[in-house]
Amino acid sequence: MMMFAAMTAVSAVLTQLECVDAAREAARAAARGEAGEAAGRRVGPDEATVSLTTEGGTVRATVSVRVHPLGGRLPGFDVSATAVAATEPGVGGES
Repeated sequence: MMMFAAMTAVSAVLTQLECVDAAREAARAAARGEAGEAAGRRVGPDEATVSLTTEGGTVRATVSVRVHPLGGRLPGFDVSATAVAATEPGVGGES
C-alpha cells in the first residue's frame, strides 16, 4: 500500500511540474502575441486543457488535467497550474 501511495504521489508531482511548464510557456507565448493555447498544449501533459485570459496588460494561463491513479482504476483528481505574464508593448492593443 505504501508503494502505491508513493507511486501516485510521484506521478502527481511530475504532472504538476508539466502543468507549471505548460502554463508558463502558454502565458509567455500569448504575451508575445503568439498562439498561447497551442504552446501550452505542446508542452503540457496529454489531455490537458489550456485556458487564457487577458486583463489589464497581463495574460493569465491555466493548465489543468485529471490524474487517474492505477490507470483509471481509482477515482482521479485534478492537477493544475497558473502563470501570469505581462503583455509585450503593441500586443493586444497595449502600447
